[in-house]
Amino acid sequence: MRSAFIDKLIKRMDRLEPGEVQGIVLELLKEKGFLEKVFDALQEGVILLDTEAKVTYVNQAACRFFGLQRDQVIGQRLAQGVRGLDWNELLIPGTVVSRDLEVFYPENLFLNFYITSIDDEQPLGFVMLIRDVTETRKHTEQQIESERLNAFTLLAAGVAHELGNPLNSLTIHLQLLERRLKKMGAKGESLREHLDVATGEIKRLDFIIGQFLAAIRPTKPQLQRVQLRELLDECLRFLQPEIEQARVKLKLDLRTDLPSMPLDPNQMKQAVFNLVRNACQAMPDGGTLTVSGTFTDYDVRLSFEDTGKGISAEQMNKLFQPFATTRSTGTGLGLLIVRRIVREHGGEIDIESREGQGTRVSLWLPLVEKKVRLLENGEVP
Repeated sequence: MRSAFIDKLIKRMDRLEPGEVQGIVLELLKEKGFLEKVFDALQEGVILLDTEAKVTYVNQAACRFFGLQRDQVIGQRLAQGVRGLDWNELLIPGTVVSRDLEVFYPENLFLNFYITSIDDEQPLGFVMLIRDVTETRKHTEQQIESERLNAFTLLAAGVAHELGNPLNSLTIHLQLLERRLKKMGAKGESLREHLDVATGEIKRLDFIIGQFLAAIRPTKPQLQRVQLRELLDECLRFLQPEIEQARVKLKLDLRTDLPSMPLDPNQMKQAVFNLVRNACQAMPDGGTLTVSGTFTDYDVRLSFEDTGKGISAEQMNKLFQPFATTRSTGTGLGLLIVRRIVREHGGEIDIESREGQGTRVSLWLPLVEKKVRLLENGEVP
């Protein structure tokens, strides 16, 4: 960007002594070096381009965002990396473009860039400012999720209130009917089957309500030192009949020295039950469920990998939405419950899937207790 000083210098160039020219050039180089240091200290990316959209300057932040080498990118057209920009339109005075951009190399980032011409009267080139909005985007998503869960909490409270009392009343009346059937002896046996069906359906409704509340209501884990291998063995022994009935072969790939760690055993059992049952249901014709466990100095990774039908890209976007399920009898709350439990333990859940090949769900749990503050209703993270 040419300054008024440079314009005056050019007009007086023929009247300057060689020594004066040298001093001015040295001063300009010093000023240029100072400005480059300032730009390199910025957290925002800065890219300068000429009127042909070729890079004339790029600071360290921009190189970091895009995985660039400064000496390799100078003189290259930016249009090769940022498509969809009409450079001719940008030459029109007053034209500004602001756009979000997702990059995957050298790391997955969400960027926002702002680009405009340097001089509106006679464009000398373009300036492009880039901000990393990854954390802002995450905070926004967390806020949306918090608001969504708050809405579901209110809904769950209403559902529990409206359905709880009638279910309790039905249960009491069915118990009274059962007593009368016992007094009737053999005559009442023909009605017992209908009574058992009604009782079972009421229990199922009560279970769905309980699952819904467990999925969205924050519950502080009651942490204690738990031997992880023993907890997994107990869970798998309990589920063994269901696994065999689903014609699923169980394969264990657990390190024998899995450590003890701070866990709420009841909550973690609930998470394991959900993941194993989900895996079995994903393999209606049978298959293999591999449960693996490894650890580092910082965390433990538990993986549950099936050989089922996998998850499509469309379904992956809805995995943690209540009642979004691929099964006609499912509630879609299983993974929501698992994620709630894992996050309350200070961990994270990761899901990898290929349609037609299977799914792997991994739990990352910290080896030391993390202080997790649960959000109150309506509180924004």
